[in-house]
Amino acid sequence: MYKLLGGLKDYFKRQDIYTDSAVFRLHNSFTTALLLACSLIITATQYVGQPISCIVNGIPTHVVNTFCWISSTFTMPDAYKREVGREVAHPGVANDFNDEDAKKYYTYYQWVCFVLFFQAVACYVPKFLWDATEGGLMRSIVMGLNIGICREDEKCAKKQALIEYVLKRLRRHKLYVLRYFACEALCFVNIIVQLWMMNRFFDGEFYAYGWKVLKFSEVPQDQRLDPMVYVFPRVTKCIFYKYGASGTIQKHDSLCILPLNIVNEKTYIFIWFWFIILATMLLGLLIYR
Repeated sequence: MYKLLGGLKDYFKRQDIYTDSAVFRLHNSFTTALLLACSLIITATQYVGQPISCIVNGIPTHVVNTFCWISSTFTMPDAYKREVGREVAHPGVANDFNDEDAKKYYTYYQWVCFVLFFQAVACYVPKFLWDATEGGLMRSIVMGLNIGICREDEKCAKKQALIEYVLKRLRRHKLYVLRYFACEALCFVNIIVQLWMMNRFFDGEFYAYGWKVLKFSEVPQDQRLDPMVYVFPRVTKCIFYKYGASGTIQKHDSLCILPLNIVNEKTYIFIWFWFIILATMLLGLLIYR
C-alpha cells in the first residue's frame, strides 16, 4: 500500500516560492492527492479482491457474480424500516421483489474508482491554469534572493533592480491579480459542481449524507436507519434468468454481498465532510477578496 500511494508525496513538496494562498493549495494539492489516494485504494480493492459475492443455487457462482457486478443489484427501500431477523433477512432485503416500482437499483459501484479519478483531475485544473497563466513571473522577479548564496553587493544590486521594477510597473499587473482571483473562484465553482454531481451520482442521497450520519447516533436504537447502509448497502438482491432444459425461462434469485461498499461508505463520508469544509473556506476567501 505504501508503494501504491508513495507517488502522491510529490503533491506535498515544499515550494521555494508561493504564488497562491493556503486555501488554494488545499483545494489543488491536498484534495487532488486525497481523491487520487481514494481512487487507488478502491481500485486495488475492486480488482485485486472480490468486490461481490452472490449466493445462488443451480448456477456456477462465478457466473452470477460477474453478471450481478456488470449489470446491477437492488434493494427494497421500504424494507429498511422492517426489523432485521424477523421481518427481513438484511436491511433493504425483502422477499417481495416482484414489485418493480419499489426496487432501488445500484449501478454506481463499478464506476466509483473512475469518478474519483476524474474528480481529482477537476481539482487540479485551477492549479494547472494558474501555473500556465503565471508563467514563472514571481520566480523571475525574486531573482534568486530567497536562496541566500550570492554576495552582498550582488544581493543589493538585485534588490535595487527589483524595487525599480515594482515602482515602474506598480499599476500594470491588475490582469495578473484578476487571473489569480478567477482561479480561486474556479476552485469554489468546482467544489459546488462536484457536490451536485455526486448527489446525482448517488440518486439524490449525497447532499444530506453527512448530516444523516451525524444524527444517526442520536436516534433510539429501535428506530435507527443507518444512512451509510441505505446509500452503500452491504447485502443486495440480484435476478438471473436462463433457459431451462425444456426451453422455458428460469428465474434465479440471488443474495449478493458487496464488501467493497464498506470502503465506499467510509471514503465518501470523509469526502463529504472535507468538501463542506473546503467549500466554506473558499466561500469565505471569495468574500474576503
